[in-house]
Amino acid sequence: MKFKFFQIIILLFILFITGHNYAISGASNRDFTLYETDNPLPLGDPIFYFFDLRDRESFVQVTNMDSGNVTLHVQIFDVSNNCNENNFFDVYTPNDTHVYEMRNILTNDSNPSGVILPDGAYGFVSILPPDTFTPIFGNMRILDENGYEYRTNAVGVFSTIGTNITEVEFYYSFNFNLEEGVTFSDVVGITVSGVFNEDEITVNVTEDFNSFDIDIIDNNETLFSCRDIVFGCTDQNNPLLEQLLEESGANVASFEYGINETIPHSKGGEVLCPGNVIGEGHVKLVPEPNNNSGSQDAFIGFVGLNNGNERGSFDSLWHENLCDDPIFSFLVCGDSA
Repeated sequence: MKFKFFQIIILLFILFITGHNYAISGASNRDFTLYETDNPLPLGDPIFYFFDLRDRESFVQVTNMDSGNVTLHVQIFDVSNNCNENNFFDVYTPNDTHVYEMRNILTNDSNPSGVILPDGAYGFVSILPPDTFTPIFGNMRILDENGYEYRTNAVGVFSTIGTNITEVEFYYSFNFNLEEGVTFSDVVGITVSGVFNEDEITVNVTEDFNSFDIDIIDNNETLFSCRDIVFGCTDQNNPLLEQLLEESGANVASFEYGINETIPHSKGGEVLCPGNVIGEGHVKLVPEPNNNSGSQDAFIGFVGLNNGNERGSFDSLWHENLCDDPIFSFLVCGDSA
């Protein structure tokens, strides 16, 4: 499914006549669409990955689908080190693919990147193309020492334009169950700024966060109301945590959570729904209106389930895909041929 040049021109024209009315990330009206990178992102937006070196190995792959050489900006945010950022630039030839081993990060030409992450580091990677016409895509792989594996596509963001494209209630969600002996979970949330700056992604611990009201719905469609939580670039040791909680008005903030008491966090962290013991259903994350977000902000989420042994699964949180919208499916995703 090839994205044609004239489709980009049409889409840019719509952006122009709508005044670049990007929806605010996490607001109560609309949000960015999570865009899985099975194919290159149409407008060369940044793509995001989760990595984890806490008794795990992580690998980040990226492919340049452009017809010329491109220089990609790789940014690595270490949540375990107060959301510290390391970054470097890397050159890719046409149709070039490279895998970054996060414990030993080498550039595309096999030279040291200059970034050395400590043992136990975890967080996220953003890879940003040099302009809006450079399509890239990628995937990630995380191997746990207990034998299970997480793998999925990198996720990009693509703005829904305006607030009235579709009349669909906005929320994120994911399914869960205890099949194959699932006992642990990893619900990861990435909040960033600068997604359309075409220069770099930025993260401010106390300013860039997303607040959500959490509900769990079982298979009988019974809703269990949980608590409000915040996704931010923080752990419980971050010196800015108290300030973030004060800014957000929440009593818990983290980069990652478990689901509930039945499927707690893999690393012993907070859970989305304390006291809840539902083993099968889906989680609904509804953005709160007090998110401290702007038109350049975005939220990206992943969920992992594992049995603490040899089985694991990993995927992005569900959200409306522009390719499912009849208006934008042709402009954004190309025809189905």
